[in-house]
Amino acid sequence: MAGDDLRTIPLHRLSATTIAGTVAAQQISATEVLEDHIDRIRALDPALNCFTDLCLDRARAAAATVDARIATGECPKLAGVPVAVKNLFNVSGLKTRAGSKILRDQPPATHDAEALARLVKAGAVPLGTLNMDEFAYGFVTENTHDGPTRNPHDPTRSAGGSSGGSAAAVAAGLAPLTLGSDTNGSIRVPAALCGVFGLKPTYGALPREGSFPFVDSLDHVGPFARSAADLAIAFDVMHGGAPVAPAIADAVPYRVAVLDGWFSHGATEAALEAVDRVARALGADTRTELPEARRARAAAFCITAAEGGTLHLDRLRTRAGDFDPATRPRLLAGALLPAAIVQQAQRFRAWFAAEASRLFERHDALLAPATPCPALVLGQATMEIAGETVPVRPHLGLYTQPISFIGLPVVVVPVHGVGPLPLGVQVIAAPGCESVALAIAHRLERDGICAAPVVGPS
Repeated sequence: MAGDDLRTIPLHRLSATTIAGTVAAQQISATEVLEDHIDRIRALDPALNCFTDLCLDRARAAAATVDARIATGECPKLAGVPVAVKNLFNVSGLKTRAGSKILRDQPPATHDAEALARLVKAGAVPLGTLNMDEFAYGFVTENTHDGPTRNPHDPTRSAGGSSGGSAAAVAAGLAPLTLGSDTNGSIRVPAALCGVFGLKPTYGALPREGSFPFVDSLDHVGPFARSAADLAIAFDVMHGGAPVAPAIADAVPYRVAVLDGWFSHGATEAALEAVDRVARALGADTRTELPEARRARAAAFCITAAEGGTLHLDRLRTRAGDFDPATRPRLLAGALLPAAIVQQAQRFRAWFAAEASRLFERHDALLAPATPCPALVLGQATMEIAGETVPVRPHLGLYTQPISFIGLPVVVVPVHGVGPLPLGVQVIAAPGCESVALAIAHRLERDGICAAPVVGPS
């Protein structure tokens, strides 16, 4: 792409891989890319409320450093790519609040979280931190302390959570690459509701050092982006192992099946149509079940509540009134959960992982809805699932919790056109097989089934 042609396209609409390639080729500068994104943030974020803190002086210095590196012949993989992170990641010079009031008393971080540090080393330019549910315990990013993040597709609706700021920022063109965390679905739910690509990798695949924990045995970190290729390069940079990006364009005939049973229970027609559209494009005409998925979700709830409650027990004793009212009662209940229940949940976890392994003997990937419905109205307290009125906050993760319970890698692919709002489909692979899920996502993107266009004015 010639430099003159590139300048006819707003830089905030370019993918991370396009930005990196054109900055490395000196068709545009990292500084130009950054300033375009700063203008975009200033124009749109007051209404969307994605960012909690910006570090613009640092960002400008980092962009200048990238341009200087390129001038000497270096070619960083993420040259000039603006990146922002959920505010549970340490960003040097900013306070790591994890969406809370309590942690605002802490001093600023003195170093970056390891995942962010690896992105910056590869040429990414840090913008700041993004809004979330308090202590990552929620699916809506309606934060009492920082306000709600609004969905760029319809600002009256939720961006999902708990990494809502991360997903909405990508959808609105405020950053082409962001980081979030996923314990029970906190990458996959907002990626689906905001219509972007999201990767929850295999448990333990990406470093969590320097990120505020929630549930140690369930916490994952991962990226959001507007293409599968962007997810792949970000994963490679943060993972540091055998690269997956070169393999995602391979035309491998993967064996794909649709998860039935629990994963079709209560979903709207639009959510099921999104899965069917993806399945048809992949020639996936097999349906299968993951046994006891409902019980897996219940066990994940128990472990989440117990580990989360234990982590915050001292704060609950001394500063209970400073918690978000939507978070406090669940943490208190978790702190009181009998140890025997948690032990039973952990035993069941091993059985459930073995059952999933048997499925992957026959299939390379499994498909399921990411959410039971599109984005709901901000402040909505209840929803309908299979004719039953249930609370919104715990039920948006209906189909994500059984999967993160056993640490499987998942790419959420965005599907548009099945209704007025986007929906997401989980592409689930066996442990360590991020390349399979990413390759399938890339194929769906290539064939026009899935896309993540920037929302909002040019």
